[in-house]
Amino acid sequence: MRSSEPALTSVGPDTFDLRYRMIHGYRRAYRMAGSGPAVLFIHGIGDDSSAWLDVLASLARDFTVIAPDLLGHGGSDKPRADYSVAAYACGMRDLLATLDVDQVSVVGHSLGGGVAMQFAYQFPERCERLVLVSTGGVGQAVHPLLRLAAAPGTELVLPLLSVPPVPLLLRRFAGMLTATGGMGFGKDVGYVLSKYARLAESPSRQAFLRTLRAVVDWRGQVVNMMDRSYLAEGIPTMLVWGTRDRVVPTSHAVLAHSEMPGSRLEIFEGAGHFPFRAAPQRFLSVLREFLTETRPAHYDVRRWRQLLRAGRKPRTVRGAVDTGVSSGS
Repeated sequence: MRSSEPALTSVGPDTFDLRYRMIHGYRRAYRMAGSGPAVLFIHGIGDDSSAWLDVLASLARDFTVIAPDLLGHGGSDKPRADYSVAAYACGMRDLLATLDVDQVSVVGHSLGGGVAMQFAYQFPERCERLVLVSTGGVGQAVHPLLRLAAAPGTELVLPLLSVPPVPLLLRRFAGMLTATGGMGFGKDVGYVLSKYARLAESPSRQAFLRTLRAVVDWRGQVVNMMDRSYLAEGIPTMLVWGTRDRVVPTSHAVLAHSEMPGSRLEIFEGAGHFPFRAAPQRFLSVLREFLTETRPAHYDVRRWRQLLRAGRKPRTVRGAVDTGVSSGS
């Protein structure tokens, strides 16, 4: 039985002002509060840690919540550097090390979901649970605008975002786009446009393009984690997706669910690429339930070696994680 829906906010938002750590010579911004088991929240491309503020505020009473701005995003530095998924996963490990946090449950959205999966793959001894929200890294399909943005020459076009009257036109058309499907972003189109307006700034634009081109080309996603999905055995995993996600299609959720042993799939009817924004109360309810009712993974190096040697997903998986599919609004 599911717990009753929690209040959306139980801690003041000012608790989550950005903090900073210098790691490898670069400033890393993050938000952190609360006490209890640690939960790491990783945002998507072009976004930042503020995407999670309402979720952080609700969970901080019972958990230590940590939400970084990925390198090249938000308040973090935007150097000419490695923006691969593997580098981001290493960045998460290093930030956690400076915070004296050894193990975390990881919640990742979109690109952040790909980083979360890579984190679990590279550092299984540190990952207690996985929550993948509209995650990348499952299949090739991705929104056409992202494929277009990854194409050569885009860096010559993106600066036009700051040329009048483009910003004003984008704001005016946001409402119309929402009413007509929002280019596949649905009701989140205004939020997406507000974030991507930052690409008018050269450092943000260059970091965005390096990040995007590390995972997407003109044909679609180039990073696929499904070849290692069998290694998720023993890690409680929940997938959250919206039925109207046109950025990363819902078919990827079904595929990932079938390929990740013992995973749980939550489908949000009518939600787009940001189910935690479309249905915040339900998202908090299923997340809190998952974090409290599943046992954290225990890293067994001998089992890890066996899985690698077998090189395939076991036919039968035993565990306490719900393998069912749940839908609703």
